[in-house]
Amino acid sequence: MDHHPSPIARRQMLARSSLGFGALACNTLLNRAEARGVLERHVTPRVRNIIFLFMEGGVSQVDSFDYKPMLEKHHGKDPRRAIGKLEKTQFESIGKVLKSPWTFRQRGQSGAWISDLFPHVAEMADELCVIKSMTSRFPEHTSANFFLHSGSGLQGRPSMGAWATYGLGSDNDNLPGYIVLNGGQIPSGGLDCFSNGFLPATARGSLLNAIGSPLANVTPNELHAHSQSLKRNLVSRLNRQPPVNSGALESAIANYELAARMQLAVPELMSLSGESAATRRFYGMEANYAHTRTYARQCLLARRLVERGVRFVELTIPMVDGYQRWDAHGNLVKNHGDNARAVDQPIAALLRDLRARGLLDETLVLWSGEFGRTPFAQGGAGRDHNEYGFSLWMAGGGVKPGFSYGETDPWGYKATTNRLEIHDLHATLLHLLGVDHRRFTHRFGGRDIRLTDVHGRVVRDLLT
Repeated sequence: MDHHPSPIARRQMLARSSLGFGALACNTLLNRAEARGVLERHVTPRVRNIIFLFMEGGVSQVDSFDYKPMLEKHHGKDPRRAIGKLEKTQFESIGKVLKSPWTFRQRGQSGAWISDLFPHVAEMADELCVIKSMTSRFPEHTSANFFLHSGSGLQGRPSMGAWATYGLGSDNDNLPGYIVLNGGQIPSGGLDCFSNGFLPATARGSLLNAIGSPLANVTPNELHAHSQSLKRNLVSRLNRQPPVNSGALESAIANYELAARMQLAVPELMSLSGESAATRRFYGMEANYAHTRTYARQCLLARRLVERGVRFVELTIPMVDGYQRWDAHGNLVKNHGDNARAVDQPIAALLRDLRARGLLDETLVLWSGEFGRTPFAQGGAGRDHNEYGFSLWMAGGGVKPGFSYGETDPWGYKATTNRLEIHDLHATLLHLLGVDHRRFTHRFGGRDIRLTDVHGRVVRDLLT
């Protein structure tokens, strides 16, 4: 005789399966916790997010933030006689000592020396913490870009944005923790500059185009949302079939689900209709120069991203004069002049806007290229690569405003006082996020690896 189970009331079913519902809820919370990162902070964080303004190509320190009167005094002289021993350069086309074509002035209450190359940023001198003694280990763009981003000159290592996202996640469930706003110029080294390397795929930098469609398929191809939901559920079920999932597969599933949520979040993010005309004009979105308009949109989007809890936002530069970047091997005046014209007003507006909205105290803005340039000419009117000493600046939470750190020699050639390496920068950035770089490791290839490798120190003299 067949026995059929007796039907049970809804309340009985809920009571008997309460543990199962609890497990479902627990699983959801655990997945959300994973999206928030793997770390409990080691120290009290000073900032919540980082905006990295990447000036790819190598901005000349002696034409921007490192004033050297000796170049004016010895302009046109043989650098071997005036400066002394010269290091090998990228192209070995060594010309004369070259003074800056831009006038340096002391700015703000801090009296920082900043050239007329950046008139708008110069007005923000009292917000800037300028480092004049940074160095790189590489004289070539691709390796130097990898080194600046990942602490290694080799391809395939996780970038600092990936480390930050892996450790701390995003404060927005609908957006990645690491977003790259592409102004048109993908740097030398390509997308591997934003790589997750051996970290989970969820830590990789997600590229959003500032102009045109922000990313592929941001608008669903399906006519009905229910159709897309069915597809997503089917893929999710298939992916969870035996054999047991790998970490890579779990990351792929997480990225797939995040992509679906981004289809709702990204259009709202990228639409600037809610920003006032005054704000758009303030950033430079009505400027005559097209590249200023592009970078203005990037900077405004960067502010909107940190407002929404994205951990690490990186901006690439617009495609100024073709693939020229800040790489002024010839015609320094046009190269640096055009690139500065594109970014100067938007960057100053970003700093002012973050300050006005109370966001600068919890956001760190980093401005840097991968190396600097020589104090002598390449040929007649350009400057070659210089990894021995260059300038960068930070602004925002945790760093001293209106402060200058380190020095190069009287020519702006080599760092001499408080010399720093990229590893020191990375250690300091992680510290500001609340992470001890020495304790933040990931097991790979049989050893524990960290962003700073076996190097780096927190530069506490920079901190408030």
